[in-house]
Amino acid sequence: MDKCVTCGRELHPERAKKYNYCMSPECQEKNAKGLTMVAVGVNKAAEQYMILDENTKDEIASGKYHDQRRGSFGTTTASTAPSTAAKAPAPTVAPQPHPAARAMPRQRTAAAPAASKPIRHPWSQRQQRLALLYNEQGLRPDEIAEKLGISRYLVTQIILNSRTRGKL
Repeated sequence: MDKCVTCGRELHPERAKKYNYCMSPECQEKNAKGLTMVAVGVNKAAEQYMILDENTKDEIASGKYHDQRRGSFGTTTASTAPSTAAKAPAPTVAPQPHPAARAMPRQRTAAAPAASKPIRHPWSQRQQRLALLYNEQGLRPDEIAEKLGISRYLVTQIILNSRTRGKL
């Protein structure tokens, strides 16, 4: 029969399969160890919690629970883009025709597209930077909207606009 390592009492056979100490409060306090938990597999519906042991550490390090929505946490071009986004667009210069073509009478061609004006969005640059930062950190649009004090629709538009421009 197995005995408690703290007080020496006999252990119940089923308890002895997993533990080497008895159920008395003194033995529990001295020998019981807490478990470290980690949240993995985060998705819209639920989070999966696991005990952080050597196997779990190895699985996390191998990328088993990698967030497939983005490359890696904290790296994006959006966080480095605000300095370039604040610059005014470079003026466009129309190409000059070849000298031989200048002598010939000009034919009317389809109208060239007008110089693109900056698009006016219903959100500020600050709101855009914060929304994209929170999105990188894994927050949902409704959580981002609550933090920024804007609508969930507007947050979604900011994120989609950044994706189409290649900033996200």
